[in-house]
Amino acid sequence: MDEMLLLRHGETEWSKAGRHTGRTDLPLTERGEEQARALAPLVEKGDFGLALASPAERARRTADLAGLTGYEVDPDLWEWDYGGYEGITTPRIREDRPGWYLWRDGVIPGDAEHPGESAAHVAARADRVIERARAAEGRVVLVAHGHFLRVLAARWLGLDPSEGRLFRLDTGTYSRLGHEHAEPVLLAWNAPVH
Repeated sequence: MDEMLLLRHGETEWSKAGRHTGRTDLPLTERGEEQARALAPLVEKGDFGLALASPAERARRTADLAGLTGYEVDPDLWEWDYGGYEGITTPRIREDRPGWYLWRDGVIPGDAEHPGESAAHVAARADRVIERARAAEGRVVLVAHGHFLRVLAARWLGLDPSEGRLFRLDTGTYSRLGHEHAEPVLLAWNAPVH
């Protein structure tokens, strides 16, 4: 693998409102669609040996609007399952759990569709994606979600999954992972397209 291009999906109503959006499948807002189209120059820059997208509509729509073709939908790229915190904002959670912080405190179990995941569960999925990427020829592109990609970056660097807390990631941005002297590094992070 030469480098890994990470595309975070465009804005949704819930991401705009700060609501935890794991497995709830929401469409992009009009702004989110604009953000996705703005990623096109990054996709046009070359062929990819491996192109993967989350099964979520917001990620697949971002891939399509960015002009990415021939990508594979990979369930390992789903966002963190927030369990009982699905659709709830951090300030609302902190009304019941003062000082709550996802990276430290995790989530509570939810219903059958949202059982919840620990950071270690998300890291296991990220590790499988990284293994696939390392085996690919040339460039790799992933279209996925904020918290998942933050865990993936931490794992790429050999860090504990909780260290993903250090890598803020906004909607409609791109990041690049690669190597320096054969060691994993961040080449770009949370970069806007314009």
